[in-house]
Amino acid sequence: MRWILRSKIHRARVTDSNLGYIGSITIDEDLIKRAGFLPGEKVLVVSNTSGARLETYIITGEKKSGLICMNGAASYLIKKGEEIIIMGFELSDKPIKAKNILVNSKNKFVRFL
Repeated sequence: MRWILRSKIHRARVTDSNLGYIGSITIDEDLIKRAGFLPGEKVLVVSNTSGARLETYIITGEKKSGLICMNGAASYLIKKGEEIIIMGFELSDKPIKAKNILVNSKNKFVRFL
């Protein structure tokens, strides 16, 4: 069994941060569905801007809003305006065809990668 990339949102922009929230990353519901994520799923978030990496879980944001919000302590590591990659993995003994999506600077779906 190996951890294999299953879902990825590539080049998203952090649109907001909420230090007061307990934790997690809020993602536009449309992007969650297109990438094949589930609410509550553990994800790895990597900043292309700062190099920061963290694990957190997904909460659903307003559909078609383009919202990507870092919540809680994660907002100290990855800040509003940073370009990020959000990745989900699956434990499998077989290859998986990952569902990778590219978004534009407004976090609108561009195409599958």
